[in-house]
Amino acid sequence: MSYTGDVEVGSPADVRELSGLTISKVAVSEMANNAYLLRCTATGQALLVDAAAEPGTLHRLVGGADLRTVVTTHGHWDHHRALPDVVAATGARTVAHAADAGDLPVPVDRTVAHGDTVEVGEQVLEVVHLRGHTPGSIALVWRGDGTHVFTGDSLFPGGVGNTQQDPERFASLVDDVEQRLFAVLPDDTWVYPGHGRDTTLGAERPSLPEWRARGW
Repeated sequence: MSYTGDVEVGSPADVRELSGLTISKVAVSEMANNAYLLRCTATGQALLVDAAAEPGTLHRLVGGADLRTVVTTHGHWDHHRALPDVVAATGARTVAHAADAGDLPVPVDRTVAHGDTVEVGEQVLEVVHLRGHTPGSIALVWRGDGTHVFTGDSLFPGGVGNTQQDPERFASLVDDVEQRLFAVLPDDTWVYPGHGRDTTLGAERPSLPEWRARGW
């Protein structure tokens, strides 16, 4: 079956084979967090997006891949509970934005900022800083076999991430999402969020005025 991105806690990973990169998605924990393993097909090197929970599940997800890096999209506890275990078992380097690095349960080996890049084997991911859900929330954009963006809790089907009804934080997040994602990436960009189902920018773009009007 082709990749859908529809996963449930306890179900097998959904795997997407692309030219140059394999993306495997799994859901973990009572919060149904998504974790994504990105494996460079040329080198076997891998990067994990959000070691959220259930170390055993994540170890099975990694399998025989050479896990070099774990990127944490933001500092909320449900996105990094398995990070100490994964790092201890694999020796992977930890990456996060400087503004959220202090919230992680292990030292951050490399802090990143907007416009930086993170490599996984021969593939390159662009860091996009999306301010609002947390001060240091980031997305990762891969422009390879199509355009793909891993958005953490900053963008979901149906809206941006939770900003606790804070008008300033909401304005910051929706501005960043519109200017740094929708304004520069094509409609067929595939969106991999921190919880729930995937979407595309094209599917969400018509709703941007509605999101602004409702304020969340």
